[in-house]
Amino acid sequence: MIKQDDVYKIGRIGKPHGIKGELTMMVEDDVFDRVEGEYLILLIDGILVPFFIEDYRFRSEQSALVKFCDIDTQERASELTGCDVFFPRSLSDSDDTDTLTWQEAIGYQVADDNSGKTLGTISYIDTSTANTLIELDNGMLIPAAYEIIKDINTDQRLITMSLPEGLMEIWQQDNTNDDQRDDMDDNDNPKE
Repeated sequence: MIKQDDVYKIGRIGKPHGIKGELTMMVEDDVFDRVEGEYLILLIDGILVPFFIEDYRFRSEQSALVKFCDIDTQERASELTGCDVFFPRSLSDSDDTDTLTWQEAIGYQVADDNSGKTLGTISYIDTSTANTLIELDNGMLIPAAYEIIKDINTDQRLITMSLPEGLMEIWQQDNTNDDQRDDMDDNDNPKE
């Protein structure tokens, strides 16, 4: 059985293309092209399922047409629409810190170089703005800037960063204010 920790998300399946089982895939990381991967893993009803690639071609940097083995009709292809696509970490070309992609960093812990504290685990990479952001599982946002990365330990899945001055204080202050607002809301709504 494939475990979630053994893979990372590289895209999402879109609509079928044509009638012979080809699918549109929105690509966040083209690792399967760089390492000539033989298969991709789709999340279907909570289960990670491998699908062998028969053929693929890129339409743009963010989109590819993929044909999986044994998916030969538009109907079969449409059953996969909306599935998240994953790639095995073990087959990735990121065996060193110079080739680790942001998508592959999801699941890594982040530590502050200045304090030595672990800040949280990367849960999402926000690329929707001009400045890419790392979102941790506790809600903290950190700029995804290579300049502040001090070390990447792929064995321990740990990224050590030198955070911009004041970022920790701002985040801690925002969390304190949120906690105070929650306490006020609890007082406004007495329990019966």
